This record gives sequence, C-alpha cells and structure tokens, in this order.
Amino acid sequence: MIANFYSQNPKFFLAVDCIIFGFQRGSLKLLLQQRNFEPFKGEWSLMGGFVQENESLDEAAQRVCSNLTGLKNIYLEQVGAFGTVNRDPGARVVSIAYYALLDIDKINENLMPENDSYWEDINQLPDLYFDHSEMVTKARTQLKKKIARAPVGFNLLPTLFTLSQLQSLYEAILGENIDKRNFRKRVEEMSFIEKTDQIDKTGSKRGAYLYRFNNKAYNKIQKFKL
Repeated sequence: MIANFYSQNPKFFLAVDCIIFGFQRGSLKLLLQQRNFEPFKGEWSLMGGFVQENESLDEAAQRVCSNLTGLKNIYLEQVGAFGTVNRDPGARVVSIAYYALLDIDKINENLMPENDSYWEDINQLPDLYFDHSEMVTKARTQLKKKIARAPVGFNLLPTLFTLSQLQSLYEAILGENIDKRNFRKRVEEMSFIEKTDQIDKTGSKRGAYLYRFNNKAYNKIQKFKL
C-alpha cells in the first residue's frame, strides 16, 4: 500500500541555489557565475546544485558554498522555495534558495576561475537567467529585515573593523544613508560591540579605533531576554 502510494506520484529534481553576499570597499557584492555549460551557456546565474540522497537541504547549501569559496560553517538563511513548472528548461526542478554571508577576504580566490565566478556590485547586476533575479530580490529584502533585529552583518566583516566600516556595511545593505551621530550613539549602547586598543591608520595618519563583535556577550543578552 505505502509503496504503491509513492510509486504512483511523480519524481523530479530538488536543488539549492545560493545567493552569496560579500562586502568590499563600501559595496555589497554578490557572487555570480557565467555559465560554462548548457542550458544558457554564457549567461549569468547564481551558484547552485542538486540535493544528494544522503544530505539535508542545509547540508547541500553548505556544500555548494564551501566548494565555491573554500570556507566552512558559512552563515546561511533559507529564503524560500521556487517551483514554477517550467522554470528550468532541462527538467522539472524545484529549488530552495539560501542567502549566505561571508568575508570576501577569507575566500580561496583560486576557486573563482575554476568556477567561472565573479563578484558583482549588488546595484550593477547583469540579467540573471531563470528566476534567479527574483531570488536575489527576496534575499536582499529578507537580509534588510534580519539586520534590523540581529547582528548578522558581522559575518561580512573582518574580525576587527572600524565604526566607519560598520556604518558603510549597514548603508550598503539597507540602500540608504545613515546619520553618523545617531549610528555611533546606537553602537555605544550595544555591549556586544567592543572597542579594542588597536588603531587602523590606512585611512588617515590619526587613524581610527578598531572594534570587534563579542558573540558570547550577545548570546548572554539574548538568553537574558528569554
């Protein structure tokens, strides 16, 4: 009875597509691939792959991101399912989209030419094939909402950063300017953003103090709220 129930229903492919965000020189970046295979060889797309029988959706997304960047334990958030019948001309494919946040400076750059991948400014993206543009739009909307309630943006920064870098990151994600005085005041109220005694002098002779995110302090605050 059970076997018959499964056998009489259709089977199709399950995939993951990854919207991989990075941050560099004040701009939010997206890792794209210029496809070197059919369908749509030469077109621009997100990175993805089929879910294997022995892995979960999250594991599949981590595998795809790791193969592209060389990094492990990448921050991921599920965006949603995309299953329009004719979305993929090759076969019936349902895709689960994830967005990933990582520090561009930590990736293995040798993997980029191997995968025909390139970092593109989020505001200057080429046309993407299939429904990938819709995925990117939904991912960015979700990221904007997320950073308003959780400090996930630190996954895009180096371990030590200046307040100017932090403000620039938030402006890049939100797509709007932020008042410097109000931003600094809010940061001072966040005990999980620690000022160090180190100074970054790459921008000026006087330099700027470097800060870091204290994950333990943040988790302690969240536990107290519960």
